Amino acid sequence: MELFQNRPGSCGTVYRQSRLLRCGYTTGTCAAAAAQAAAQLLLTGRAPALVRLTTPNGTALTLAPEAARLDGGSAVCAVRKDSGDDPDVTNGIRIFAEVSRIPQGIEIEGGAGVGRVTRPGLKCAVGEAAINPAPRAQITAALREALRLYGAGGGLRAVISAENGEAIAAQTYNRHLGIVGGISILGTSGIVEPMSEAALLDTIHLELDARFAAGQRTAFLCPGNYGADFARDTLGLTLEKAVKCSNFIGGALDYAAFRGFPDILLVGHAGKLAKLAAGGMNTHSSVCDGRREVFTAHAALCGAGLPVLERLMEAATADACVEILAGNGLREPVLARIGAAVEAQLARRLGGRARVEYMMFTERFGVLAQSAGAQVLCEVLK
Repeated sequence: MELFQNRPGSCGTVYRQSRLLRCGYTTGTCAAAAAQAAAQLLLTGRAPALVRLTTPNGTALTLAPEAARLDGGSAVCAVRKDSGDDPDVTNGIRIFAEVSRIPQGIEIEGGAGVGRVTRPGLKCAVGEAAINPAPRAQITAALREALRLYGAGGGLRAVISAENGEAIAAQTYNRHLGIVGGISILGTSGIVEPMSEAALLDTIHLELDARFAAGQRTAFLCPGNYGADFARDTLGLTLEKAVKCSNFIGGALDYAAFRGFPDILLVGHAGKLAKLAAGGMNTHSSVCDGRREVFTAHAALCGAGLPVLERLMEAATADACVEILAGNGLREPVLARIGAAVEAQLARRLGGRARVEYMMFTERFGVLAQSAGAQVLCEVLK
């Protein structure tokens, strides 16, 4: 359950999973506020103690600029990123804007610590600074408002920089996406909502966009690190082609089909993929925790007795379930049934929009079930 509470002058709070969490603001909002403060300093000679702006989602914020200075013909200000209660690697860094006069128009460029796009398929063109469209619009609006407010003619140029951006980018997906040299300036709404599913799905979409633009036509989805490691170490697949979809398997499948991938390969641990047999397309334990129930139900359909079913319901892991099945001569028929159910649910989800193959494994037992065409798509990806 989630409930966003919006109060002017704050980022608001969001209620999720019985907790009230504080929202923050994006690097895009920081860049716009820093640009607004620097423009005011440049045009008036005075640095503002506070800047007020409205984010794209309508939240009114009052932020305090830092490190204000005049530097020859330009002015510099910074705004410190506050991610609220979201575990964001950019929390606490300063986003700088250096603003100078130009004859006309608005120009926005990336400086130190802001990445540059090297591959097609992202929201910024190859060669551009990784400042996404919504932040660009925020910065542009802030600069135009400063020109209007102080009656200044001509235009303004802003160079956006990120403190320690290159080092922080090493903790993100940027290099995998083809963004080098720093972080991205992001944010559609301008606000960071803690534990936001939308933010995670946006990352998945970006990765799929990048892979499609690079010419890849088999979407290669791994729910997590286990799947990625197995695909690399056992199947011999390159992780450069993989997209980690976390628990959002259904959303990743939907977007891959929408993007136009004709083929999709899903490689995942049985602890997650077994849940698909029951139609659970968000496999997070707080949403769908029916792994044992899937093993138990299919074992019952294969004739398992009550003692076996009770042990399966008490099993702590997928490996423990498989061990119980193997010890009672039920491994092959039960896994075949579960595999068929997974295949049916995947086909139902996509409704013919794309071909989807899957491979389900555990580290201990290896491949437990797979669709008929999974090996073919593995060869394609090699």
